[in-house]
Amino acid sequence: MLLYQLTGVNLQGIMAERDANREVNGMAVQYLNVVNRDQCIGCFSCMYACSRMVRNAGGSGKAALRVKGYAGVEGAFSIRVCARCEDPDCAKACPTGALTPAPNGGVRLKKDLCISCGACVKACAISALQWDEEERQPIPCIFCGQCVKYCPNDVLAMTEKPEGEDRR
Repeated sequence: MLLYQLTGVNLQGIMAERDANREVNGMAVQYLNVVNRDQCIGCFSCMYACSRMVRNAGGSGKAALRVKGYAGVEGAFSIRVCARCEDPDCAKACPTGALTPAPNGGVRLKKDLCISCGACVKACAISALQWDEEERQPIPCIFCGQCVKYCPNDVLAMTEKPEGEDRR
């Protein structure tokens, strides 16, 4: 509902057909969820953790998620995380096959095939796929949970079911 209010795009039910309790190799798939958006203080710890722990980068620019503040609205933040789509639009939009659907939802990037066109980022209905300006490639989430560990206010959670406020 919140995503609809912020974007005007009705995404409720888009992922209703997917089995929320999918398993891969006998283990339940983990989803990254925004579960407590109102507690976000815009500290960007989640973004720094993702950039540093996953991509060995010093800033927040290589994070697979985004925290964004709204000008003129104190304490209002939007957190964009990958919805782990089963049939991802971003992969379908890639003309070279650099982004491929992962068996457990979401996508994987084959960097050597990427031509830096950005079609994948434009295709994401919830603007969750981030772009690395330096490398000129998308930054897909690997669902490692580092962002969750470093959030001081429990805004994010890894769960076995997609839930929370900003879900497709």
